[in-house]
Amino acid sequence: MDNLSLQEHVCKSCDHKFVGLYCNLCGEKVIEPKDRKFKSFLGNVLVATTFIDNKFLKSMWSTISKPGFLSREYVDGRRVMYMRPLQMFFILNLIYFLFPVLQMFNSSLYTQLNVLPHSKLARKVVAEQLKQEGMTLSGFELMYNDKTTGLAKLLIVIFVVLASLPLSLIFRKKNRYFTDHVAFSVELTSFNLAVNAIGLTLVFALISKIFRVGHSGYGVYLNDLTLTIIFVSTNLYFIFYAARTFYQQRGKRLILKAFAGILGLFLALEVYRFLLFFITIWTM
Repeated sequence: MDNLSLQEHVCKSCDHKFVGLYCNLCGEKVIEPKDRKFKSFLGNVLVATTFIDNKFLKSMWSTISKPGFLSREYVDGRRVMYMRPLQMFFILNLIYFLFPVLQMFNSSLYTQLNVLPHSKLARKVVAEQLKQEGMTLSGFELMYNDKTTGLAKLLIVIFVVLASLPLSLIFRKKNRYFTDHVAFSVELTSFNLAVNAIGLTLVFALISKIFRVGHSGYGVYLNDLTLTIIFVSTNLYFIFYAARTFYQQRGKRLILKAFAGILGLFLALEVYRFLLFFITIWTM
């Protein structure tokens, strides 16, 4: 049998004549005998019913193992081999929205009232709300936490934009546009969703089963402090290596800018939680 890639074909969709396996006018693929095999059929079913396709896995692995590489490929115009950062972000955000995973970007009412910089203002707002509604704090807290969990998942795109602002100032370069920094922020947020939300949930689920055998638990170790340490460590790793890959930073300034990037992320996260608090209050 002659090699189909060397033959001339007429596209089934647009009737264009071309040589190769893909129409150079509309992109339609020539169906090969191997495409009709049961193995290929099962692969297509898997891709159609899950997010596990080669491009997604390749892009996700690049984000974890080579931070900044995916966004650099995207802004430099090499977009065929990998999934676009925004596409990967929406897939991970869908998983984050649909399944019970760690809420890295959410804050309970207790945290809003007692931990964050705007807690004094938040307590004043909640006290006024309780007075108007005639509710107890415990009842209001249940309603708030239920409402804010869903909103935090929907509004995470706000954090993407907020995070790009300090990054664009810290890593200011003449050949980078603001949209480039947004693309980088999208990859950074995808990293956090994959590693610090979905990944940690799977790890803790496994640990929970192991500890359950020993009549113990990991809950005493999983608190705001440990989550903060994990968040700082993983994001410091990402920003440090991504600054070299995406921004071509080198030397001692790289270390200083990596830590400045962490401070910028915390600032963006605090602003996001501030906005999330008031949006939650307004929509209750």
